Amino acid sequence: MHQLTYRDIESAGERIAGRVRPVALAPAGPDTTDPAGPPCELWLALEFLQHTGSFKARGALNFLQAHLDAGTLPDAGVTIASGGNAGLACAWAARRQGVRATVFLPATAPVVKVARLRGYGADVRLVGDEYAEAASACAEFAATTGALASHAYDHPLIAAGAGTLLDEIHRRIPDLDTVVVAVGGGGLFAGVATAARQRGVRTVAVEPEGSRALNAALAAGHPVDVPIDSIAADSLGARRASALALHAAQQGDVRSVVVPDAEIARARQGLWDERRIAVEHGGATALAAMTAGEADSAHYGYRPREGEKVCVVLCGANTDPATLTGPMD
Repeated sequence: MHQLTYRDIESAGERIAGRVRPVALAPAGPDTTDPAGPPCELWLALEFLQHTGSFKARGALNFLQAHLDAGTLPDAGVTIASGGNAGLACAWAARRQGVRATVFLPATAPVVKVARLRGYGADVRLVGDEYAEAASACAEFAATTGALASHAYDHPLIAAGAGTLLDEIHRRIPDLDTVVVAVGGGGLFAGVATAARQRGVRTVAVEPEGSRALNAALAAGHPVDVPIDSIAADSLGARRASALALHAAQQGDVRSVVVPDAEIARARQGLWDERRIAVEHGGATALAAMTAGEADSAHYGYRPREGEKVCVVLCGANTDPATLTGPMD
């Protein structure tokens, strides 16, 4: 497989320039970190404000534009199996580019997601009760119609699009020391870590304890299947990290850490209580690394050095706000 390079991210930036929302950055006060830890300069990257509510719009747009530029996009359009953020991003990008999109979901998918996909003009196919059945039907559809099969994270064009986020952050914070990002299958991480290495920035890869595909791959030296049991599994529940992600994690200054579900829930609720920011559990996972209590372990949470300039990526907002309660102080 083609390994991701910084030139891939530069090319992605050229393709999607002016077509995605520039990331908003907000300084974070000490109320979002452990007051007992060393003082650092903490920023929040509000990527949940991106089109479709997540960073995945970047990769989806880059993927389609690259194929359009190369003349390799078939008349049958693009297809993907996903009821989550990747499917929404693919449908959005396809509509923007005037491309047909066929999205396969399990019949158990939430009605609100089905409606939103159709609102983006996608041909939605409901198949089976599990994602694996929808994925199988998607693969068969691509084989029989010639539609271009997209992927939620495991493709260089998808990862390169995601990596444009780090370059945007770095332009705003040129002396950034560390970027903290949540990891599922590894598309966002692979892109961000590749760009961060070019800029001399450390990347902290954060996973739930119950969904640690990249952490396990690093320990094994190759991608391995892991069990999934986490409140963030809807967006970070990949059973296996991509080879792209593992390669990126083995280069440069990268640290892989895990956090428990309780800390993820606490970080998510804290964002709502203190800032009225509503993100997915996966979107709050990166911040949970800064607040997790047992950071003395080499792989548990992250504690910055005194004066370190850190940016935490809040990457997805497709959540039910009804699950967030409590008055603002």
